[in-house]
Amino acid sequence: MGYKSSVLNKINFIPTILSNNRYFSMFLLLFFIQLGYSQSAKFKVTLDAGHGDHDYGAIYGNCTEKNINLAIVLKVGKILEKQPNIAVTYTRKTDVFIDLVERANIANRADANLFVSIHCNASKNPAAFGSETFIMGLTKTASSMEVAKRENSVITLEKDYKKKYEGFDPSRPESIIGTTLVQEEYVENSIMLAGKIQEKFKSIERKSRGIGQEPFMVLHKAYMPRVLIETGFISNETEGAYLNSDEGQDEMAEAIATAIIEYKKEYFDGGDYEELERPSRILKEETKKEQAKKDSIKKEIVKKESQPNKIESKNTAELKLGIFYKVQISAGDKKMELSPSNFKGLKDISMEKDGKYYKYYYGETSEYENTKELLKKAKEKGYKSAFVVAFKDGKVISVNEALKQK
Repeated sequence: MGYKSSVLNKINFIPTILSNNRYFSMFLLLFFIQLGYSQSAKFKVTLDAGHGDHDYGAIYGNCTEKNINLAIVLKVGKILEKQPNIAVTYTRKTDVFIDLVERANIANRADANLFVSIHCNASKNPAAFGSETFIMGLTKTASSMEVAKRENSVITLEKDYKKKYEGFDPSRPESIIGTTLVQEEYVENSIMLAGKIQEKFKSIERKSRGIGQEPFMVLHKAYMPRVLIETGFISNETEGAYLNSDEGQDEMAEAIATAIIEYKKEYFDGGDYEELERPSRILKEETKKEQAKKDSIKKEIVKKESQPNKIESKNTAELKLGIFYKVQISAGDKKMELSPSNFKGLKDISMEKDGKYYKYYYGETSEYENTKELLKKAKEKGYKSAFVVAFKDGKVISVNEALKQK
């Protein structure tokens, strides 16, 4: 039953209570306390962006899980914060590392009605794709158990994790059951929320892999209905590109937020529901700060390309200290003049000789995020197999290693 219905029922008893003046003052006091509570009660949601800081999660190409998780969480939060009577707390709003048990504690301290942890999936099979939503529990599905192992392994990055999680082995997710009882009273509502989330994903034509039940440490000690969402596989080139895009993140965030809002309507408001501002409209309202950052990146690229193009370049990577990134567009045994006409109109081309081969790069930036624009432009020009290369003090290193050293 919703709060409004509850208050109306109390109003129906007014004639009876008024007949007894002795209780009239007490009734008025209790009535207005309840009325005030019903008008101000907040539905509390804690949003958790998986991984963070030195815990990158999965990395494939230019997709880094921790960044995608945070981007989607902030978009979900933006939608929910615009709704009446919804309060949002976050386990993190920036690139920081939070212990798994502390993530649950943040939700518990906030007395949250829901805990939603957002992640990206990954697989050795590059064809794997689709979203899944997990609830706390134990099954023996091999693929789901691998997801639990990967997510739970984060505890090994925490200080004194063996003492903190005594009795739990992240390589054996089922051992979590022995550390404390599962909160069975939250299972049904968790399933309801998970089902709504998966339905919303299907409504935006994302493949649904259904609802899973696995022993995730991040869900284990959160004492409320809670779910862990694997939004998709960044190991899948197509799905990774989608999740790494503003459009993809907007769509996934809207689906998740809408599911939460509908859950609130059904299980918290008892069906009492006011017309809400559409999530898609909220996400389109970009802040001036966000737009200014995008414009700044574009201006930097335009400025570089407006400079006179180098006609020759000797292993430019060897001449620069620090960490920076370039987009490799081609390689071969033929040495070419670094003219835009030889590179489909692209400027700011550099070349490095590696053995008998010549490698050709487009652009250069010290910020990994800026490579997205460079890579996008290279692919638009026809270099479909272009990819990002990281350098440190003139030597090639993996992108993952470069990101860890930033």
